[in-house]
Amino acid sequence: MFSKDRNKAQSRIDTLIGAETRVEGDVHFVGGLRVDGEIHGNVSEAADKPGTLVLSEQGRIEGAIVVSHIVINGKVTGPIRSTQFIELQAKSRVSGDVYYKSLEIHTGAVVEGKLIYLGDNTSASVPDPLPFDRIDPVSAAQDNDLVKN
Repeated sequence: MFSKDRNKAQSRIDTLIGAETRVEGDVHFVGGLRVDGEIHGNVSEAADKPGTLVLSEQGRIEGAIVVSHIVINGKVTGPIRSTQFIELQAKSRVSGDVYYKSLEIHTGAVVEGKLIYLGDNTSASVPDPLPFDRIDPVSAAQDNDLVKN
């Protein structure tokens, strides 16, 4: 009844983007995705299957993220939307708005943006951060004075 386990990310990782790997373009995945490298593009799960994204301390994502379960310990530039659970670990740095249903923030985590609670109904009365295909996260961050030149 009071179990936190249903909010925790799955431990199974189906896909790994290694520390020396850089992906240019959007990433769509099923299951678990661990990012130790860099993604310059949007990251999303399959529409009908909840997924888990784990961003390590060395990992970087410049783009929008739409995933059910998210664990971040690296750097994200762009909006994040989770319909289930987000964990921001101590080394996480987020420049963008965070849309969440359940959120855990460790001491040391930094969010430069808004925290927007989705509540029990993730689609009602909350503007969808999509369409992400038209969002340039670096320009959006600069427009909001999140990136200093």
